Amino acid sequence: MTMTTATATTATAFLAALDPDWAWLIDAVGPSRLEAKYDGEPYHALIRAIAHQQLHGKAAETILGRFHALHPGKKFPAPEEILALDDATLRGCGFSGAKVLAIRDVALKRLEGVVPTRRAAQKLTDSELIERLTSIRGVGRWTVEMLLIFHLGRPDILPVDDFGVREGWRVLKKLPEQPKPKALAAIGEAWSPHRSTAAWYLWRASELGKTTAAANMTGA
Repeated sequence: MTMTTATATTATAFLAALDPDWAWLIDAVGPSRLEAKYDGEPYHALIRAIAHQQLHGKAAETILGRFHALHPGKKFPAPEEILALDDATLRGCGFSGAKVLAIRDVALKRLEGVVPTRRAAQKLTDSELIERLTSIRGVGRWTVEMLLIFHLGRPDILPVDDFGVREGWRVLKKLPEQPKPKALAAIGEAWSPHRSTAAWYLWRASELGKTTAAANMTGA
């Protein structure tokens, strides 16, 4: 099952009915705009995710632009082409040494079949994909969860290790501190089978919290 406009509408209605806080948040934010935007192969998405690790989006996209320029006219280089590049060339794009090793491992694991094609990935469960892809160097559970939500459009993913998701729950429920990942996972069981949409709204709640805090500081 993947997210569609119809499933987004269903998910929003489901969450709004949970309690007044969810209803308020959904009313404040409006309809869900969560959608899978990237239509390439999973290994493309993993390399993009590695590029973005610990960097601002603009900086990561600049590095990816240099990386794509190594193979002009191609949407994305093949794994064999990536493995044929020397470390100095990849470092010249702006990738750190650790990211070069991770990118090489993604390409290698694609050739070995550990990283599935998009079509093959659609036949694997969320847990199967998480188990397979976290075996890759530099790819953690959060990275795979982002792929599942934004690349494959899986509707029931809750990235409990994500700071923004936990902060969103703290803001929504006016808690003194963020819940621990394990605690949020237990709370989030009630949001299934629409946990991806719940995560999207909690990211928005975190943003609202920042806006409110900034306004309060200005007012002070």
